[in-house]
Amino acid sequence: MDWQAIWLSVRLSAATAAILLALGLPLAYWLAFSRRRWKFLVEAVVALPLVLPPTVLGLYVLLAIGPHGPIGMLYGRLTGGLLPFSFQGLLLASVLYSLPFTVQPVAAAFGAVDRRLIEASWCLGVSRVATFRRVIVPLARGGIFTGVILSFAHTMGEFGVVLMVGGNIAGVTRTVSISIYDQVQALNYTGAAETSLFLMALSFAVLALTYAWQRRMGAVWPLN
Repeated sequence: MDWQAIWLSVRLSAATAAILLALGLPLAYWLAFSRRRWKFLVEAVVALPLVLPPTVLGLYVLLAIGPHGPIGMLYGRLTGGLLPFSFQGLLLASVLYSLPFTVQPVAAAFGAVDRRLIEASWCLGVSRVATFRRVIVPLARGGIFTGVILSFAHTMGEFGVVLMVGGNIAGVTRTVSISIYDQVQALNYTGAAETSLFLMALSFAVLALTYAWQRRMGAVWPLN
C-alpha cells in the first residue's frame, strides 16, 4: 500500500474541494440567476472538462503554466518557482478539471430555491449578499454538500491530467492513481490490488454518504 501517494491524493483532493467551494459558489449563483443571453457559453466552458479528454486538458494547462506560458511566467516572477511538476501545478489543474463537479450541482440547488423567498427577503430590505448567505445557501446546502463531495472524490481518482501536469515524482506529484499504474507496470499486482481496493472503498463510502445526504436533505442534483 503506497500510503505516501494516498496521503498526497487526500491533500490534493481536500485543497481542490476547498478552493472550488470558494470559487464555485459565486459562479454557480451567477449561472443560476443570470439572464444574460450569452450565459450558455459560460455553461459550456464550465462543463467542458466533462467531455474533454483529460490528456488534452492537461496539455493546455501544461502549456499555460510552463516557463513560457502566461500563468507560468507570472508565477515565476512572483515566487521564483515553477508550476509544472509541482504540487501547486497539480492543484491548479485539479481545480480546472473538477470545476463542473462543484458548480453544476450547486447551480442546480440554487436554481431550485423558491424565488418568492428570495424576493421576500429583498422586499424586507435585506441586501443581496445577506440574502445569499441567510436564505439561498441554507436552502441549497444539500447541493453544496454534494458538489464538495463530488469534487473531492473526482480529484482522488484523477490520472490523465495529473500525469500530464505533475509527472511521477514520489512525495511531490505521485498520486494514488499513478501509483497504481506504476505497480501494474512493475508487475506488482498485489500492491496494485490493495491500493485499488482502498480507493474503491473510499469512493463507495463517499458516494453512499452523498446519496444518504441527498435523501435526508432532499437535494435536487441526481448523480445517475
